[in-house]
Amino acid sequence: MKQHPAALKVMVIDDSKTIRRTAQMLLENVGCEVITATDGFDALAKIADNHPRIIFVDIMMPRLDGYQTCALIKNNSAFKTTPVIMLSSRDGLFDKARGRIVGSDQFLTKPFSQEELVGAIRAHVPGFAAAH
Repeated sequence: MKQHPAALKVMVIDDSKTIRRTAQMLLENVGCEVITATDGFDALAKIADNHPRIIFVDIMMPRLDGYQTCALIKNNSAFKTTPVIMLSSRDGLFDKARGRIVGSDQFLTKPFSQEELVGAIRAHVPGFAAAH
């Protein structure tokens, strides 16, 4: 695992192991430190411990879905300014609107590319420069 001294901490929350692994690999390739979580409950404890600078969250998850997870993050004063990017395999207007209502900062449709992930980080994390 490539570690940089001031690696940007990124959290990826998805119940799919494949999606978590893919996102982790793509983000580590550009020098990010990636924390993964399998669902919203798993994520909330890890967010408190790790303070990620940006969070990617899947919408469709068991127990606590992406909307509920995003709302909980944004309602916590310590994390309300942390950018939350929603991930979904559906590219629906309803999903995007609902994401905005709970405070998400952007919406990416799966499958996503490294460029899309890095673009979202660049858009929401000032000063991020991807390593190559």
